[in-house]
Formats: sequence, structure tokens, C-alpha cells
Amino acid sequence: MMMTTTIQVKTRARSDAIDITSMVRDAVKSSGLKDGICVVYVPHTTAGITINEGADPAVMQDILEALDRMVPWHGSYKHMEGNSPAHIKSTLVGASVTIIVQDERLMLGTWQKIFFCEFDGPRTRRAVISCTSTA
Repeated sequence: MMMTTTIQVKTRARSDAIDITSMVRDAVKSSGLKDGICVVYVPHTTAGITINEGADPAVMQDILEALDRMVPWHGSYKHMEGNSPAHIKSTLVGASVTIIVQDERLMLGTWQKIFFCEFDGPRTRRAVISCTSTA
């Protein structure tokens, strides 16, 4: 069994981290998946997806600020659109995460949340959630 759904995410700033954990949980529940895997994929070249601490919002803010220091907006980039830093950050963070589903639950750690990471916003974006049974 496999179920795929697409969600919309509205980002608020050039760099942003949006907690989409509840949307992913809802998609898993709607899929009827008991045990398997859930893949969350971002089909954008200037956005990413990651799992990290969600209890303290300062963690994701620290991550976004560290990425800005590592890949500053002003540099000798060649890309004509002027958003090379967003492309580089997307590559560093990655375009997908895979989460084990057991007994209809995402097997996230106590403090873990799933974050949609925007690097060229604000925009309305998409994330694709695919739930697959391993049985």
C-alpha cells in the first residue's frame, strides 16, 4: 500500500523554518498506514526539509542564522537570478526525510519535529508526503 499527498506551506520570510509535524501526522493517519515509512519530500531547489529539536524555537533560528553565516547573501555567485545562496542552503539541508511509522505513529524522538526550511521566501510552497507499508 502506498499513499501520496501534497501539502501547502506558506513561508513568512526569506529564511524560515515551519513546523509541519502535525500536517505529516495527519497525512499518516489519513493514509491508514499501521507500520511502514513516511517520506517527506520538497520539490523546490531553494527549500529543504529537516528533523530537529522543536521544543525550543531558538534551535531552528540558530540553524538558519548559522546557514546565513556559512552561505552569505552577498558574494561572487554566478547564478543570474541572484539566489545562489538559497540553492546552496537547500543542498546542505536536503530535499527529503524518511520517518519510520510504527503502530500508526511517527517514530520521532521526544523533542524532534519536522521542519520545512525556506531559503528564498516568502512564498507558498509544497511538500509531498508518501506513506508506504513495509509489510
